[in-house]
Formats: sequence, C-alpha cells, structure tokens
Amino acid sequence: MKIAQPVMQKRQAEIKSKFSGDPKKQQEELGKLMNEFGSPLAGCLPLIVQMPVLFALFATLRGSPFADVPYNINLKVLPQDQIAAIDPKPYKSPRHSIFITEKSHFPVIATIPNGTKLGTEESIKINLETTNGNSYSEVLSKYDNGSKFLPTWKVSKGSENLKVSQDGIVTAIKPGDATIEAKIPGLAAKSGFLFIKALGQVGFYVDGAINWDIAALVGAFGLTLLLSQVLSSQGMPANPQQSTANKITPVMITGMFLFFPLPAGVLLYMVVANIFQAFQTFLLNKEALPENLQKILDQQLLAKNEVITTSTSTITDKRLPFEPNSKK
Repeated sequence: MKIAQPVMQKRQAEIKSKFSGDPKKQQEELGKLMNEFGSPLAGCLPLIVQMPVLFALFATLRGSPFADVPYNINLKVLPQDQIAAIDPKPYKSPRHSIFITEKSHFPVIATIPNGTKLGTEESIKINLETTNGNSYSEVLSKYDNGSKFLPTWKVSKGSENLKVSQDGIVTAIKPGDATIEAKIPGLAAKSGFLFIKALGQVGFYVDGAINWDIAALVGAFGLTLLLSQVLSSQGMPANPQQSTANKITPVMITGMFLFFPLPAGVLLYMVVANIFQAFQTFLLNKEALPENLQKILDQQLLAKNEVITTSTSTITDKRLPFEPNSKK
C-alpha cells in the first residue's frame, strides 16, 4: 500500500475532478480504483483485530488475580450540629472479583450502612462483603490460605481529618474530606514469568526503585518497533521525511510508556506482537510483488534515479570562471 499510495492519491484526485458533477459515476470509478489497488484501510486491520485483545489484557492484568484490588471510599466529616440534619444513605462500592484460588473467586463490595458522612468524634465501620451479604472475613475463614487475602486499611487522603484501624473502623477527628483505601492482595500479584517479577506490575520506577524488568520490556518494545519499521521501508524509494519519522516514532512511543505505564504482561504481549510483525514483514519482503505494484515501484525508482543523475550532471557542468574551457 505504501508503494501504491502516491499513484492512488493522484488517480483519486483526477477522478474526483473529472466526475465532480456526476457523483454516481465518481463512486463507480473510485470503486474500480479500490479493486485495482486495494483498500487503504486494509493495513489497519491487524491493529483493529488486536485492540480488543489489548483492552481485555489491560483490564485483566490491572485487577485480581494479577494485581492488588483497591477499594477507595470518599468520606466527609461534618460538625455535630450539621450531621444531625443529614439523612443517611447507605453506601455500596463497585464490586470486584476476588480470587482466592485459581478456580475459586467471588464478587466483593465495600458497604457503609449509614453512608459516607459522619460527625466529629463519631466512628463507623466499613464492611467488606459479598454481593449475597456474607461477610468477607467469614468467607475467607473457609479457605486454608484465607489469611493471605485479608485487607489492609489506610487513609490515602485527609489523614488529619480521620483515622482508620485495620478492622475497617473509621474515627472522625475534625471536619473535612478524606479517602479511605482498603486493599485486598491479588492471588497472582507476585507471580512472574521468565525474567518478569510480576505480570501485573506497573511502572519502571516505583517507590524510589527501578524495576529493571519493566525497563527492559519498554526498551525491547522500542527496538522491535524500530526493526519492524526498518523492514517495512526496505525496497522503497528513498524518502528522508519518512525515514526520520520511522526513527522518531519508536522513541516517542517508548518514552510515552515510561510516563503512562502499562502492566508488565501487556508490554510482554506488545513486544511479542512486534517480533511476529517484523518476522511477517521479513517474509513478505521475500515475496514477489504483484505485477501492477512492481511496475509502480520500478517507475518510482527510475524517476528517483533520473532526478539524482540530473542533479549530478548539473553540478558537473558548472565550472568556475578560472577553470579551462569555462565561459568568463
């Protein structure tokens, strides 16, 4: 498609100009052009097919069992004279599926019967329970490894306004807003693959330490993307602008993943996909082009060589005034 694109665009412009007053004929001729060269969107098909896989993989690796599951509850502390006028509304968080074993999992939600507003010096309990109303701790007691999945509690914002115990009991200190985080460990949050420490791990620089496995995956993604683009441009007429873009694009995308990190498992998938794409491109380059595309490529290369030859000839013909046989 890269070979045919310049010619195709020129033909499209000619057809639109020639049949501007006859839309039906214009569409007919454009259809014939598409049949001759193929649809320009055909090259996007592999990417479109991969997108649902990437989204599903991203969502899977960001949650249980590959990552710890956080429940963030926003609370508001009010003065005692104001809290009396508040009509309490029960709170339920979004549910998350918690894996206890590879085959055993169940949905868990955080609930507060009296809502997310409390008065100063008042205490409330945040409950973790299944959607059937069973206590999370009671369900865990039925498993031998249940103690590994007990939640940890902390005040992630507004610690001056309230405090929380490891039993999920919140005590208000003074009026203000705060956020409580209850985090349930993921079953495979620490499970790795090959040199990767944890498939659900996100970020190459976390808590002051460099995750070299993530850094290696990001670097491998950039190198494999560059290799794929180099192979794609082989046999094409020289284009300095396209060559520069092919070099800059992998650097930009690689840098983006450093600031907008993805789970290690997603990066591994993308690296493997790039390797397969590069190998596929290598094999396709060995195949002979269709006759019409080969003819276009030969014409492009011939035109490029003629420009270079003409430029060289022009430079050679120009003589300095003091050279022999030069016109003064």
